[in-house]
Amino acid sequence: MENPPSSTGVPPPLITPPPVIAPPPPAKPRKSWGWMIASIILIVLLAFSLLGNFTQFVSHAFGGGFNRGFKNSATREAGPRLDEVVLEDNGAHNKIAVITVDGIITSHRDDQAGNNMVDVIKAQLDRAKDDKRVKAVILKVDSPGGEVMASDEINKTIANFQADTKKPVVCSMGSLAASGGYYISAPCRWIVANDLTITGSIGVIMHGYNFRGLMDKVGVAPMTYKSGKFKDMLSPDRSVSDIPPEEHAMVQALIDETYQKFKGVVRTGRAAAHEKNKAEGKTLAADWEDYADGRVLSGTQALTLGFVDQVGDFDDAVERTEKIAHITDANLIEYRERYDLSDFLSLFGQSGAAHDIKIDVGLDIPKLRAGCMYFLWQVPEN
Repeated sequence: MENPPSSTGVPPPLITPPPVIAPPPPAKPRKSWGWMIASIILIVLLAFSLLGNFTQFVSHAFGGGFNRGFKNSATREAGPRLDEVVLEDNGAHNKIAVITVDGIITSHRDDQAGNNMVDVIKAQLDRAKDDKRVKAVILKVDSPGGEVMASDEINKTIANFQADTKKPVVCSMGSLAASGGYYISAPCRWIVANDLTITGSIGVIMHGYNFRGLMDKVGVAPMTYKSGKFKDMLSPDRSVSDIPPEEHAMVQALIDETYQKFKGVVRTGRAAAHEKNKAEGKTLAADWEDYADGRVLSGTQALTLGFVDQVGDFDDAVERTEKIAHITDANLIEYRERYDLSDFLSLFGQSGAAHDIKIDVGLDIPKLRAGCMYFLWQVPEN
């Protein structure tokens, strides 16, 4: 727009328009490294998983997996995955497989892959059965016992292994091999205990609580509808006076039947071992049943009664195993479970019960389920 002419003929000064202030350029977005780091971690984990699967495939291909046949390999793949680890390399061709039973004997799933103790021991014995270089097995037991069914399954597996393979199983007892710990030791060809080993405790226990007295004090009354007189056997909320004598008799009959099975396992196992060991081993004392009343025994007492064949340590068990297997030297090996990324990731798909937080208070108290029978020795509480 032009300025109007002045009356004096002098043009007025030009009016400068205000400067245009441009907005500052937008700030560059900050780079986020979080997703990149997460992606790198996932890629690395995936690479390790693929490498582990490839290694497993090569191990099966060149380690005899094809030679064993599809049936055996497929069966073993469905259970625990085991790697052979050398415990003691003596430069020998022969092997002795060491199988460890440590802690409460249970059939509950107790590892990342969903296997339980019974599954793992069966798989370990299968590996020892398939390997011709394995001439014998040492069963290292350090256990107070556990579930009746789990103990019985392990007992039968050991007995069948010896019968099928003719490979001896020698038991080496640790600090504790009581109740179910002795039950699984009974079928072994030879039993070695330390003189301070706590063993014995031959018997059955069924544990439970009755809360009716407490419920009456706080005014809680149970409402139970049942189809038969004994349908609520072992219920914790019934009055003790309401439990008929016949129920006590039935429960005790179950305990007595299982107890007789325990004594039969001891009798059969020790007799079979003595038949093969002859004078070198021990036979059960004539009055051994008098000591099968739940009491615990030291290794020395157990030797006197014929519950074990020798007092010694693990090295003595190895020496005896080589003698029984008729070998002069052997490498000691064990089979350890293999875990990979798939086992870790499977934890996220498990139920909430599998993620319970455990607090270590310095006590290892087994959680007994009411109504279940156990071959278990527990230290009495003060």
